[in-house]
Amino acid sequence: MDKKDIYEHLAKIYLDASSKKKKARNYPKFSKNLILVSAVFVFASSLILFNNSQRKKALNSELALVLLPEAAKLNFHFDPARKETYSFNLNKLSLSRFKSLAFSVKKTDHRNAVSLRVEFTTPFKERSEVYFKDIPYKWHDFRINLSEFKGISDWSEISSLSFSVEEWNAQSKKGIVYIDNVRLLK
Repeated sequence: MDKKDIYEHLAKIYLDASSKKKKARNYPKFSKNLILVSAVFVFASSLILFNNSQRKKALNSELALVLLPEAAKLNFHFDPARKETYSFNLNKLSLSRFKSLAFSVKKTDHRNAVSLRVEFTTPFKERSEVYFKDIPYKWHDFRINLSEFKGISDWSEISSLSFSVEEWNAQSKKGIVYIDNVRLLK
């Protein structure tokens, strides 16, 4: 064998070996990419299904009639007045299909102990109130069953809902209470 034959033989062995390596590398890359894409797809679809089930669960668990979407300011100053009230005219709204009242509330002065009175009134002058003591300094959600309002016998016509701060239920004569996200829940 001469030199030329040896070089051709070595080149043939080298080129055959390098083309086998290329083929071997292409298939695992493709399968690795396929596995990666499949894993991402499965994860994304399970995340979407989980979010949809959570959204449906949230919608089914808390169907609400929002009465106050923005914060209301109940500014009390008890020099001439005896109580400050924020009231909703419900225009004989039927609340018989609702189970509870929910709202968020906070006070501005952390040193002032304030209680909030929540009252429903019917057109027949039936009244029932519930007191929430020690309103917090930071936003806090309250929820109360409508059955707690003992003075209302018929929830088919409710004329008003009011939130009050009374002089005898506030430590200081001045202050501000914010009420937000008032809603009736089914």
